[in-house]
Amino acid sequence: MQATLQYAQTCDQSDTLKHFRERFFIPKVNGSEVVYLCGNSLGLQPKTVSSFIQEELDKWQNLAVLAHHEGKNPWMYYHKLFTVPLAKLTGAKESEVVCMNQLSVNLNLMLVSFYRPTAKRFKVLMQSTEFPSDYYAVQQQVKFHGYNPEEAIIEIAPRSGENAIRTEDIKKTIEQYKDELALVLFSGVNYYSGQFFDIEAISKKCCEHEIIFGLDLAHTIGNLPLKLHEWNVDFATWCSYKYLNSGPGGVSGIFVHEYHHNKELPRFAGWWGNKESVRFLMQKEFIPMQGAEGWQQSNAPIFSMAAHLASLQIFEEAGMENLRNKSIELTNFTEYILNEKLKNSIEIITPKNTAERGCQLSIRVNGNGKEMFNKLMEQNFICDWREPDIIRIAPVPLYNTFTDVWKFTEALEQIL
Repeated sequence: MQATLQYAQTCDQSDTLKHFRERFFIPKVNGSEVVYLCGNSLGLQPKTVSSFIQEELDKWQNLAVLAHHEGKNPWMYYHKLFTVPLAKLTGAKESEVVCMNQLSVNLNLMLVSFYRPTAKRFKVLMQSTEFPSDYYAVQQQVKFHGYNPEEAIIEIAPRSGENAIRTEDIKKTIEQYKDELALVLFSGVNYYSGQFFDIEAISKKCCEHEIIFGLDLAHTIGNLPLKLHEWNVDFATWCSYKYLNSGPGGVSGIFVHEYHHNKELPRFAGWWGNKESVRFLMQKEFIPMQGAEGWQQSNAPIFSMAAHLASLQIFEEAGMENLRNKSIELTNFTEYILNEKLKNSIEIITPKNTAERGCQLSIRVNGNGKEMFNKLMEQNFICDWREPDIIRIAPVPLYNTFTDVWKFTEALEQIL
């Protein structure tokens, strides 16, 4: 690699996925495109979103209630359009995924079914730097079952002087508390450090002791290839507005391993989760749909799902393996030029091993990091800040270029 603009431009010219950038709206300031490195927070809008939503608006206008059963993609079955693409992105069987609700709602629904504490096994293992919403959900579920969160929630942190949590420490902690744990809940990728956890190894350790293992994939889906079925993950949920580019507050989805499909699990029931063939008979008895669809609550939020469908179509065309290959090259190049230009002024806390990260790099700037961040934003470099001292950037392979990250490092060097 070379930390030069010419090298970056050469990489862009040979990029086989470069045409996908044209499929997205890049924000502009005074007529010039910004350098957008914030796809880990909100993905850019695909240019096809408006036509996908307009199609559903036209159906509402012309068919009204009849659109539930008539026309292209009837609303009654709209959620089924997501089964195949979501199964591919998560490495699941089609019966194991469904598109529904929002992330925190789905996490709570999953905890109702899969956090089943007993007098002996009631504890939950989480990361110490977990995203607050996940912690809130677990804390309240623990309280709901009558336990003290300070006693029931075990937090695992990086070793002193380190930024990532070692897989061996996670496994050791599970082994230590194996007779007390009811649940291990992790984010696939930590929102703060950008660490991608060894999901397969953690799941294997949980399986050894019959401990439920769940995942929040908000920063993982669309960022890294997944094999949830093969890895024997019990459940997972995610959002669609980060790497899946499906709009603010975009619809979520869940994964439930087929191992659980025929079990009598507690759940909060809704009529869209009721058996499809008898749903409109308005019977009082709840008969859950087979598979993940049995956790649905309400009918599909069509307009939000339409935006989601537009983006998933792009993923289908690009292919997750191709995106991952470019992501590795793009992120490695970003890391290289940051270290070449700024190694004495910054620290990258994201793991250096490409197998332990996606496209996010979390940068700690020596000195006043928040001031550096503000100056970057003033110069139209869109990234984000996480307290207390981290600038997060995410070179997304669908629409970011090697030149984008070269420009970013040039700006940061000049500011410093």
